[in-house]
Amino acid sequence: MSTTDAVVADTEMTEPVHQTLAERELLPDVHVVDAGYTTAALFVTATERGMELLGPAPHDSSRQSRQDQGFSRADFTIDWDTESAVCPGGHRSFEWWEQKHHRNGTPVLKVFFSAEHCRPCPKQAQCTKPPSGRRGRGVTFLPRERHEALEAARRAQDTDEWKARYAIRAGVEGTISQAVRVTGLRRTRYRNLPITRLGHVFAATALNIIRIDRWLTGTPLGSTRTSRFEALILAA
Repeated sequence: MSTTDAVVADTEMTEPVHQTLAERELLPDVHVVDAGYTTAALFVTATERGMELLGPAPHDSSRQSRQDQGFSRADFTIDWDTESAVCPGGHRSFEWWEQKHHRNGTPVLKVFFSAEHCRPCPKQAQCTKPPSGRRGRGVTFLPRERHEALEAARRAQDTDEWKARYAIRAGVEGTISQAVRVTGLRRTRYRNLPITRLGHVFAATALNIIRIDRWLTGTPLGSTRTSRFEALILAA
């Protein structure tokens, strides 16, 4: 468990947690996380540590993928050996270069196709706006190792086997829900991180005691709660 400022992104804490577990020789074979703790880079580093990061992969953020209209990154074939890509129309890119992502500094590959091919292409409406200048459609990819790890994770999560394995995450979400309802974990009563962390430790200890008590006394597990709004719909 790690306590941070609220502005720290979940993805920033995945690797520190893994590092701490590795130092204590407690790395699991499979670490089940929610979507907040996965990136292409984290899938790679988890594999390098000899473990599986099991969680939803980030979605393709391109306009075509978001709107489900036209060709997204997945429709382009990458030829890593020749450092080029082939579009759904069968044309090969003419530019390939590396740069840092302008927002987070992640290394990316920029691939551009020639406007000479894009402009008359019968599939242009599904792909890009009418090109100006010598460049047509541009596509951004991650470096090969990250790209392949991300695509593999995306393919896996569409399978029934993956969904069945990931169902165990419901237990974690149930624990978080219990912690919020019983200990008010979403808010802190304190003004600094060390004391807030101590409060989190006490909250976790209290939950363990509650669960041990319910197990020893044979208290049945609580059922999934129905919101008041949903109850009104069911009543109608």
